Amino acid sequence: MFDNLRTAVDSAVTKATTKELNEKNLSDAIWALQMVLIQNDVAVEVAECICSLTKEKLIGTRAGRLENLKRLFKTAIYESVLEVLTPEHPLDPVEIVSQKKSKGEPTVILFVGVNGTGKTTTLAKMANMYKQKGFSVVLAAGDTFRAGSIEQLQRHADVLNLKLIKQDYGSDAAAIAYDAISHARAKHVDVVLIDSAGRMQSNRNLIEEMKKIARVAEPDLKIFVGDSLAGNDALSQAREFNDAIGIDGTILTKVDADPSGGAALSVAFVTGKPVIYVGVGQKYDDLQRFEPKWFAQRLVGE
Repeated sequence: MFDNLRTAVDSAVTKATTKELNEKNLSDAIWALQMVLIQNDVAVEVAECICSLTKEKLIGTRAGRLENLKRLFKTAIYESVLEVLTPEHPLDPVEIVSQKKSKGEPTVILFVGVNGTGKTTTLAKMANMYKQKGFSVVLAAGDTFRAGSIEQLQRHADVLNLKLIKQDYGSDAAAIAYDAISHARAKHVDVVLIDSAGRMQSNRNLIEEMKKIARVAEPDLKIFVGDSLAGNDALSQAREFNDAIGIDGTILTKVDADPSGGAALSVAFVTGKPVIYVGVGQKYDDLQRFEPKWFAQRLVGE
């Protein structure tokens, strides 16, 4: 994963450090780095921020040997990427459930995103994770719009041996969410995971339905599920969903197949909300906690 961007960054650094790093060469090198980032699905404003931070860290740097200069350049990029990705307010979905459980309250999590991102499968992965950590879970089939969505979630519920709260297609998704939360409170279930209809950010009717679910369910977490392979489309989607309901974090799917990694950088920066997990496969266990250091290390190749 991220092979294209890592190779491009390495090439830009190598080219920049074949000569003395004076003000002119540094400006040229930073421009080349910015182009490399943009060409690999990093949003323009994010690329500009990373390059600005990198330049600040390198100004005044002196290195006697070119290999030392290359290491310094990569270190500056690493630190800049880490600065962009490290959230001001870290989010731990497991700790949130633990705290709510200690008060005798269920944790309600709403999953949103467009069609085809793997939202329902991601919800099932989260359910599996919580179950493995000893929490009880109930699922809510809030996608009453897409044909086959309820059956898909029912299959996951059957495999994971979890209860699914559902109604017929065309039913009020907010009412289903309400029923699931009521069930959790009555049965002392720890976590309520609410699926919702995949919607394009341009579909105002579905966006309004999503807002209604959020108003009724009052979720503790609103998680945007984005496709890392969508690049800048994932960025615009995250921005729109954040504007509509105020997301708390992002899960990026298909990261194992992503050659660039630009979506992870861009979504975290533009929304100001952390990437919480990444999907790295189709199995229930293929959900990995997103660590900014892990991402930055893979990016610079060291």
